Amino acid sequence: MGLLLLSAPPISRGDSEIVVAIRYLQAKGTSHSHLYLYREDGKLLRQLTNDNSGQDSDPIFASDGGTIVFTREKPNDTREFWSIDPRGTKLKKLDAAPDWYSAAKSSPYFTSGGEEEAPSSSPTPAQEESASPAATGESAEQPEHSSVTALDAVTDATDHPPEIIKAPDGSGEIFWRKGKEGEGPEEVLNWVMWFRDSKSGQETQIGRLRGFPSFEPLHIKGNKDQKFLFEGPLRLTFFSCHLDSTNGDTVEAFDFNKRKLIQLSPNYATPVPLPGEPAFLTLTENRYVTIPGSTKTANCSYIERWAANLKESCDNYEAYLRFHGVSSDEVVEGFTREEYEKQLRENKEKGHECYGQPEVRYARKGSAAICYGASMYRPGKTPAVITIRNGAD
Repeated sequence: MGLLLLSAPPISRGDSEIVVAIRYLQAKGTSHSHLYLYREDGKLLRQLTNDNSGQDSDPIFASDGGTIVFTREKPNDTREFWSIDPRGTKLKKLDAAPDWYSAAKSSPYFTSGGEEEAPSSSPTPAQEESASPAATGESAEQPEHSSVTALDAVTDATDHPPEIIKAPDGSGEIFWRKGKEGEGPEEVLNWVMWFRDSKSGQETQIGRLRGFPSFEPLHIKGNKDQKFLFEGPLRLTFFSCHLDSTNGDTVEAFDFNKRKLIQLSPNYATPVPLPGEPAFLTLTENRYVTIPGSTKTANCSYIERWAANLKESCDNYEAYLRFHGVSSDEVVEGFTREEYEKQLRENKEKGHECYGQPEVRYARKGSAAICYGASMYRPGKTPAVITIRNGAD
């Protein structure tokens, strides 16, 4: 009688996959960072690690997608390197990090900072939670962004408007006109965005960048000339704005297709291009997220994927609540329908404040979490691996 051998069915690798180091914050005890593998469309495929002896961070796919190497940080500054395959098998402790892993840097991302500037404020923890994956409590570093103000972009704002921004495809240009006297938060910053269509010459008033803005678009780190994300139907440029000391900075995308300013997050969001795809990732910061099962809050970070339409809404109260993480029409300071409608009325002349929704958030719904690095494997695309490292490059 023959022996029938059963083997596990092969995993299809036609779809892109992303591995994310996520630390889900708990109401009590110590929370730990583990690796989670998602399909690009947001389906959780499996949790890859569950060891609570340390904190797992910086997962990176090998170039062929067959192996994931990551760091496990333990108490007393102990750092280990491990590998695992996307099935969640072949977990192996390594004698040392592979050369390719040590040399890997974060993939190109949009920043407003100078090349040598230190990262600005990173997500900070609730009381006993450390913002670092290390048990030592050292501070976490995220892809850098700094508060660049309008005064950095224009030395004499009274006489010289911010620089004209020309679309790389020649479709038109962004330019600026002074607003009505007394309307701006600071008279010297009272510049209103307009768009001029190259073919028709038609000029459209877009509105003001919120807060204390930078009129200089974000650029790809290391390449200040690359200020646009044009990929198929995706046609964007990004601006940073400082809201206030509570909410920190935010990022607004100007959509050349819709000719609208669209806010990506109530707080900061670092855009990471996906070359060859009409989509992009963000490392999104959300401040004061409630830790489930408690009244504590924490400053959190998530990896999100955005489609070309940005799912923008300019006058939908329910979408506005979702944008701010409020799941129902409850009375929350600053989010009541009356306050929202008052805001719309005040913004009528300068254009509605539009806000976007990501297509996917790679994390458990309703969770308070901190991301400690991510890596996407994209079979058949160049580059095949997109990396977001936890530490500064």
